[in-house]
Amino acid sequence: MHALIVLSHPDPGSLTHAVAARIADGVVAAGHTATRADLAAEGFDPRFSDADLAAHRGRTAIPDDILAEQRRIDQADALILVYPVYWWSMPGLLKGWIDRVFSNGWAYDDRPGDGIRKLLGRLPVHLVALGGADLRTYARHGYFGAMRTQIDHGIFDYCGAPVATTELMVDTDPGETAAAHLDTAHALGRHLFNDARTTRAA
Repeated sequence: MHALIVLSHPDPGSLTHAVAARIADGVVAAGHTATRADLAAEGFDPRFSDADLAAHRGRTAIPDDILAEQRRIDQADALILVYPVYWWSMPGLLKGWIDRVFSNGWAYDDRPGDGIRKLLGRLPVHLVALGGADLRTYARHGYFGAMRTQIDHGIFDYCGAPVATTELMVDTDPGETAAAHLDTAHALGRHLFNDARTTRAA
């Protein structure tokens, strides 16, 4: 089985990168393969352009850079997104990746008069967000619930992709937080393909 790990953080020395690496290590330790897609290092352009809009409307072909991203996802048995929480959501770079890559005709099919068909039922998704606030803050203001509504339901359920994991990693003990998160990340990777829900439909 193969996992595609997409991460969005400009600093390769960040905890976000370390978590993504530990997830990949866990996947490999379990006898599978993993690829990390570092959107910042790869220079992905998150801007939804006129070309994207024309493709969305069926007037032109999907841009080549988006076709490459879709092929990368199509080759995976699970998609893992690893990102820091910016303003109670994902970074703009990752959101722009979703805006452009999860396109009409590939992630879903929206045709006038036919309704919407969800096309990504084959793709289990795992979300790993790293937040700077504590759990009390997320709970008190309803931020975590809002994130799940917006991302889990609003994006992935719209496309039919089952969200198998929603992990929020926050600060706990300053001396132990990073190590605990890295252990959790490795365990996630190690057990990624154990559960039938995380495996692409045949």
